[in-house]
Amino acid sequence: MAASARAAAARWTLPNSPDSSLLGSLRQSLGIDRAVAAVLIQRGYSDPDKAREFLSSQLTALEDPFQMRDMEAALTRLMRAIQAHEPILLYGDYDVDGTSSIVVLKKAIEILGGAADFFIPHRLKDGYGMRTDVIERAAESGVRLIVSVDTGIRANDVVRHAKERGIDVIVTDHHLPDAELPPAVAVLNPNRPDCGYPNKNLCGAGVTFKLVQAMLSRSALTPERQAALLDSFLKPVAIATVADIVPLVGENRIIVRRGLSGLRQVRNPGLRALLAVAGFEEGETPSAHQVAFRLAPRINAAGRMASAGDVIELFLTADEDRARNLAEQLDALNHERQLVETEIVETILQQCEENSALAYDKSALVFSGPGWHPGVLGIVASRLVERFSRPVFVLSDALNVEESEGPHLGGSGRSIPAFHLLEALESMPQLFRKFGGHRQAAGLTLHAKNLDEFQSRFHAFAASKLTPDDLRPTYSVDACIAFKELSEQCIQQIFSLGPFGFGNATPTFCAASVEIAGPPKVLKEDKHFRVALRQDGRTLFAKAWNFGNRQELLQPGTKLDVLFQIEDDPFSRKRGYAGWCLSLKDIRLAGVAEA
Repeated sequence: MAASARAAAARWTLPNSPDSSLLGSLRQSLGIDRAVAAVLIQRGYSDPDKAREFLSSQLTALEDPFQMRDMEAALTRLMRAIQAHEPILLYGDYDVDGTSSIVVLKKAIEILGGAADFFIPHRLKDGYGMRTDVIERAAESGVRLIVSVDTGIRANDVVRHAKERGIDVIVTDHHLPDAELPPAVAVLNPNRPDCGYPNKNLCGAGVTFKLVQAMLSRSALTPERQAALLDSFLKPVAIATVADIVPLVGENRIIVRRGLSGLRQVRNPGLRALLAVAGFEEGETPSAHQVAFRLAPRINAAGRMASAGDVIELFLTADEDRARNLAEQLDALNHERQLVETEIVETILQQCEENSALAYDKSALVFSGPGWHPGVLGIVASRLVERFSRPVFVLSDALNVEESEGPHLGGSGRSIPAFHLLEALESMPQLFRKFGGHRQAAGLTLHAKNLDEFQSRFHAFAASKLTPDDLRPTYSVDACIAFKELSEQCIQQIFSLGPFGFGNATPTFCAASVEIAGPPKVLKEDKHFRVALRQDGRTLFAKAWNFGNRQELLQPGTKLDVLFQIEDDPFSRKRGYAGWCLSLKDIRLAGVAEA
């Protein structure tokens, strides 16, 4: 049986009708349409003040950085190093989160009169995390302070070694800690059990930004200059926040909303060049979705396929020609990454077509292949999670591990919302050479002889935690709506609920008894269509991506219940039409209950 035939039908979670008094109060207080008020209520913002707070994006709404445990100690040591012109080393990670953190902290240190060098490990040569040989080189060059960014929370031995060599370490990280924290001067991590910082969902660049916010607040800069710098730093931090798939609510929403709005006007030559190669016109504001699929992959491509140091140079150079060349290199690397990723995905899907038990008979999946490029395994895992609605690890033998230690496999995992990936790994730590991560994403290295046991125990752990419904694609509907409600004002108010992403998903609407008003137009590859939908005399056009196996339901005259989202459509806007469109997420025959 083909693997695609085994996929379970999606589950629709329809909302209860909102209380009419709550609906009326919210509409009157905020001046919003019924559909928008219904979305806010469905998402827990029925109180007008809380809804107004959710919609806020003022710098003053950011949390006080000194609520974070060890912030005072970190600031004291770092400012002392800046004032004494001590050499400082920033130790980062090779993804968007790590590189953005280095750019922001390095610039802040320089603005305040200090100087900092940086080190980013090479994914293939050095692997993930902090290394003692880097500490040795730093000690020999006279470094007396290292600040880790987006890494270090589990590097206890390395931090201890640094201390023995006379180097102070400030750890800034967001990954989940071990029971014992590194013996650093300060450990900034909102996920420390003893940290009372209210936003536990900061990405690594977000934690770095809080340190910078504290630094600026204690500087001699005017409040106006501080605010301008914070807005400037929010641009790369917003990109990292989207790329690291942390919930876009609360402080994270403020970071992303303000940061992305700032991309409308960019002075930094590197960021301008990156926006250009990603297809954005000057003055265009990318959405969070566009950042996730057009900007972040190009930044990540350097760390995945070559050296992430190019990203740092891109954002720090003042030379426009050099910036353009670097951006074009990242674009080429991203294209190479796409080809490699597609080849691995197709190989795995072919294996599943030939043996459906590889996918749908297990609650969690592990795939492994010889020579698969380690730089794309996380993306491949994400694609497979979307396909199979199960936690997935993708492993390769292409590692930089000493031959004397025997053959090893390593790679990345991604998860579904109902499953905690790191918790699963922590239930079997003896299988791994090293591992780390958080709820939705993790990485590991293990001896090849442990692969079968890992596959078995990973599936068993997931089976003990997940129900059959957890393994089905699920659409949570925010509001049931009629086409006649979708005025231009309503559409713009829906967009104002963004930025949309993990934790603040694009609103999903249900419309009942919608008629297919004409034959579907093929957009691409006989599986993507443009469909005319009619309800009560109003016709709207929708894009139906990956609906090739459901063409029989898209025939003229068919009555459907449809789930859709409203998406920004800049291409339509440039042609003089509405700047938005409907995007079909799921369909079923009108009035037919879920099986």
